[in-house]
Amino acid sequence: MSVLRSLDERLLRLARTRWHSPSAERAVIAFSRLGEHGGVWLALGATGYMADAARRPGWSRALRAVALAYAFNTALKLAAGRRRPQLAGLPALTGTPTGLGFPSAHASTSFAGALAYSRLGLPRAALYALALGLAGSRVYLGVHYPSDLLGGALLGTTAAHAFGPPAGAIAEAR
Repeated sequence: MSVLRSLDERLLRLARTRWHSPSAERAVIAFSRLGEHGGVWLALGATGYMADAARRPGWSRALRAVALAYAFNTALKLAAGRRRPQLAGLPALTGTPTGLGFPSAHASTSFAGALAYSRLGLPRAALYALALGLAGSRVYLGVHYPSDLLGGALLGTTAAHAFGPPAGAIAEAR
């Protein structure tokens, strides 16, 4: 287990010391805010729900998957009790709602949204690029360990499989 913790910290330190400039940090902070409380994913789902009457049941399931991923994430975060990273000399670059880090809600909602919305016909590559970017921004900003992202991605993917639209939802709507 100490090997995994060491790897987690080394990867975090790498993300916190590479590719940083004041303008890059401002851009990543602004981008990361899109994922707060699953906001961008909930907005995307609500837009689809309102605009796509033919697939409204699928959009409803997709929205539910994202919302449940966030709810399960909150409960698991409280149960796990893992503190956010604190690296000497490298403070976090943004604030967080709590001091708890595992799993990452950005990753949970992002991966739930990417899977659920791709099943409704949105471009899979673009959705997963957004999901990876939002999740990765949290390590870059120093508020999550990489393993927090993995836990969140697993949770979100599981929530989308269990509660989101089924595979083949596009064909069902036709």
